[in-house]
Amino acid sequence: MSAPLRALRKVIATNAWETEVEEIYVADELSSGPDGRMKVGVILPQAEDDGQILRYSELRDTALRAEAAGLDSVWVFDHLLFRFPDQPTAGIWEVWTVLSALAEATTRVELGTLVMCVPFRHPALLAKMAVTVDEVSGGRFILGLGAGWHQPEFDAFGMPFDHKVDRFEEALKIITPLLREGKVDYRGTHYAAPQCELRPRGPRDSGPPVLVASFKLRMLRLTAQYADSWNTAWLGTDMTQLSERRRNMDAACAEVGRDSSTVTVTVGVRVEYPKPDEMSTSGDYISGSPEQVAAALRAYEEAGVSHLICACSPNKAESYEQLGEALRILRV
Repeated sequence: MSAPLRALRKVIATNAWETEVEEIYVADELSSGPDGRMKVGVILPQAEDDGQILRYSELRDTALRAEAAGLDSVWVFDHLLFRFPDQPTAGIWEVWTVLSALAEATTRVELGTLVMCVPFRHPALLAKMAVTVDEVSGGRFILGLGAGWHQPEFDAFGMPFDHKVDRFEEALKIITPLLREGKVDYRGTHYAAPQCELRPRGPRDSGPPVLVASFKLRMLRLTAQYADSWNTAWLGTDMTQLSERRRNMDAACAEVGRDSSTVTVTVGVRVEYPKPDEMSTSGDYISGSPEQVAAALRAYEEAGVSHLICACSPNKAESYEQLGEALRILRV
């Protein structure tokens, strides 16, 4: 059965000059799709590609077309710039600003981060921002967290790159109690949040769900200790990779004394829609006809995955519409 529904009020801009208030209904539990089925979402194209970047109006329209295609979620990622050897610097829109705008622009899809780079902001402030976006969206936000990996952006913006996992662990000790209980009193080596409170609270008593992307042992243990959901990426049609990674996650749960079935499993997958003469049988990505893509999605659903997050190539609304067709086939 679907999760219980409750009404939330949301102000929706109908044009540049007037607003109207409408009733929307969202599930109290957002861990699964219709009738408990696996959810499917997409990563939005918010970063510069070959010197070109979508303006916000175009990014908004892309998100709305994903919503119209029947997808369950749209996801953004948190970077400040990309700088690789022998390549020009590439840019990206700041993620919290984009999230806030998309929270108002969309009405049904969940909004997730894959992932939010924790060291870019103080963890108490990050929790405050998460609750606020959850409020604006009517309880549709998923807070995906990571420790960061691209040192050039840390250096360019003057942020420390050392002790990343130590900092991440301290951040979780601040973020999770603030979201779930509304308060924390913490003093650590890298962060402090003395007698901190989140007021007002958002639309969900325990705040937005926390997702952690992890694959190394210490990060897996932190996921098992603090997260609602675990993410692993980027996979294709080779299900053996998922099996191996889940064994490591299960072992981490056992180590900290947690039932692994209480950790929601999310997976990032590559979905490609090449031209007919460029089709490949590589297991690194999902591809093919709507029926073939639906079959690949079904394999993940049957493996117990709760949420599939798709990086589409080309990353355009037309790909989302094709993915939406596969999703409709899956759910027949």
